[in-house]
Amino acid sequence: MRCQNRILVLPVTLLFASSAYADQLSDGKRSSHHPIATSHKHSSALQHHKKKRFLTAHSPETLSVTAHNTPLRRARASTTPVDIISAQQLHRTGAINLADALARVNPSVTIGTAGYDAGAFTSSIRLRGLNPNHTLVLINGKRRHTTANIYADSGPQEGSSPVDLNMIPAEAIDHIEVLRDGAASQYGADGIAGVVNIILKKTVSHLDMDAQTGANAYNGDGWQYQFGFDGGLPLGDDGYANLSGQMYHTDHFVQKGIDSRTGVSDDPALSLSEETRQTLSLNAGKHLTRSLELYGFATYAHRHGESYQDYRTPDILPQMYPQGFVPIEALEEQDFAITLGLKGRLPAGFKWDLNTTYGFDDDHMSLKNTANPAYYADYGSSPTKARTETFNHMQWTNDLNISRKFSLGSGRFINLSFGGQHRLEIYHIGAGDPVSYYKGGTQGFAGLMPENAGRWNRDVWAGYIDTDFHPTRKLDIDVGGRFEHYTDTGNAETGKVAARYDFTKRFAVRATISNGYRAPTLLEEHYSALNVTPFGASASLPVNSPAASSLGAQRLKAERSTSLSGGFVMEPVDNFHVSVDAYQINIRNRIAPGGSFQGGAAENAIGLTGATLPGGLASDNVTATYFANGASTRTQGLDIMADYALSLRRYGHLNLSMALNLNRTRISHLATDGTGSPFLNAQQIGYLTTASPRSKIILNAYWTIGKWSVNVRQTRYGETVNNVTYQDQAPAALQYSQSQFHRFVNTPAWLTDLEVGFQATKRIHLAVGGNNLFNVRPRRMPLENSYLGTLFYDNNSAGIPMTGGYYYGRINVSL
Repeated sequence: MRCQNRILVLPVTLLFASSAYADQLSDGKRSSHHPIATSHKHSSALQHHKKKRFLTAHSPETLSVTAHNTPLRRARASTTPVDIISAQQLHRTGAINLADALARVNPSVTIGTAGYDAGAFTSSIRLRGLNPNHTLVLINGKRRHTTANIYADSGPQEGSSPVDLNMIPAEAIDHIEVLRDGAASQYGADGIAGVVNIILKKTVSHLDMDAQTGANAYNGDGWQYQFGFDGGLPLGDDGYANLSGQMYHTDHFVQKGIDSRTGVSDDPALSLSEETRQTLSLNAGKHLTRSLELYGFATYAHRHGESYQDYRTPDILPQMYPQGFVPIEALEEQDFAITLGLKGRLPAGFKWDLNTTYGFDDDHMSLKNTANPAYYADYGSSPTKARTETFNHMQWTNDLNISRKFSLGSGRFINLSFGGQHRLEIYHIGAGDPVSYYKGGTQGFAGLMPENAGRWNRDVWAGYIDTDFHPTRKLDIDVGGRFEHYTDTGNAETGKVAARYDFTKRFAVRATISNGYRAPTLLEEHYSALNVTPFGASASLPVNSPAASSLGAQRLKAERSTSLSGGFVMEPVDNFHVSVDAYQINIRNRIAPGGSFQGGAAENAIGLTGATLPGGLASDNVTATYFANGASTRTQGLDIMADYALSLRRYGHLNLSMALNLNRTRISHLATDGTGSPFLNAQQIGYLTTASPRSKIILNAYWTIGKWSVNVRQTRYGETVNNVTYQDQAPAALQYSQSQFHRFVNTPAWLTDLEVGFQATKRIHLAVGGNNLFNVRPRRMPLENSYLGTLFYDNNSAGIPMTGGYYYGRINVSL
């Protein structure tokens, strides 16, 4: 360790808003603003140094943390539960994708076992077991745009179109703040599960590079590699510019099984997609005058992905594929966002921040190694590649924020902030090539017809006010309110009251009550698709369409939530931190896929869209759904975080942490459609209530001695339960039933991760590691529930990966 100019260079090793080297619990002299509000508080490396408040990456394994006001201390002193996760913690997970890394260090975050079809390409997280749409994502405190690629297959993530975390280069991230509570009034009312705020680096005068490669060695495929960099330059003596980038590639991972149709292992249906991705990020700021600062940041990403579809037997189209074939779904995606802002001071001590953010995601879907049998029959040939659909989603947000701190004397003060926001959202669906939807469409899935295409938009106007005041030095009360007007769903009034009382500098209690509002996304309102498998078909119908109306669909209403949380934080002895928080989230009018119809009713509804189904499909395996306000739910849980740092003297330093999330969701009300039937069947209810782990525990030990470091992590995923469909090998009376299911239990499991690091030279750091060292995999489903005998894992569960052990090596170079 070295100390220079009172800036400490410390290894940041502890999870969940705690550090052995940070200050003790606040005695009331804490930052009055929420950590999320501080993303652009300082503007230059010089000012950061002088004010001793700058948090910056110093090397691949350390952070430079000032001895005064750090994000870690602000998080522990917050009125609401906040986790601070450093770039180094994410780095040591060995996960190349950001969502995977977050899930390995935060027990409130889970990800699905695997995604289907186009949904496999988009990275998303589930916070506290809720839908990805319930998590608000910010970059430097500014709202991030969401993906245009909706998750359209059945499961707990169906209907989600979240922020794609993988479109942000990991090298650009300084740290991540996870607010485990309803969104504050300033940022939006739709963060019902919580808020993830990604803070970008502002470092200057450095260049860091890294490379990593690894594979799922037990299976022999799924190779991954990535190269990344980040570097910064000062802009004069009062500005900064930081550029970061990453190039990533992963091969197909295929877990083959015995195909019930052929008796051989030739169906790659149970697989993960191949992906190549390039990302860039720029973060910059400079003072124009002593009281006026210009700042901005931008990201760009390109993704090419390919996903295997079910194997088609030779009888499908022997003239073209006498050995059968596997259609491949391909995605070409462009994603970019830019934020520009000005901030400064007004008379009487007021501060202002005016900014604009434009984000856009553009997706082009296609099929290759495919064909359309009906088109071949009519025209004597069929293209083997076709564009099937295009989607794009634009979000343009403009904010004005004004704040001032009023001192009341004797250590008491009031922080007042208020402002307004306008957001424009535009969603566009483009039709596929005619061959992709002609008479049942191409093999793999049918393309979108002109009837499915369209362009929709809405405006959202909002205003907010927030006051944070200290009636006494030990009591902090935060009261905020927000009003929003959606041009398609109406008005929303939301608010939040939070309080914290510090009995001593080592013990404090806190509690929050808030309500939220999430309007249906434009994608939930207007998306439609038709997916055709070898034996059946499934359709997603726009909720306001005649096709959905024929099945009893009703216009979507907004979700409304009420959240309660309460707990305590304490430091029983030096360097030992504990926080305990209980929570309850009630969501009314929850939007979920509902009205699952099959057979003749589904076929008739599909016909109303203008689509034609191919012949030879099992009628009972033709289904149709639409999004509905299917139920009201109550989620209850408990978060416990603890960490302790030990000095082992000549044997180095050991940092220990434990994090636990207990979580349960139950149905409090089940809605009915226009015919009086429940919107949700038992399977869909399970997706809302039991598909996420009831508990998740993360135990972490990080030991450093000399040039060596060792990180060991034990993660226990609790039980998940899903009602799975009876497939083609089940008794005929049960096959594809939408009312009778098999209750499948994924039993709890422990996963072990290990990384060993070595500082080879002053500038080079090496690491090798393994995630899921002992190759733990989910339970296999019974054969009667395994589609074609090859889809034998429950992809709709969360936690335990089907890929088994992953082993990697990494090198970091700092210049």
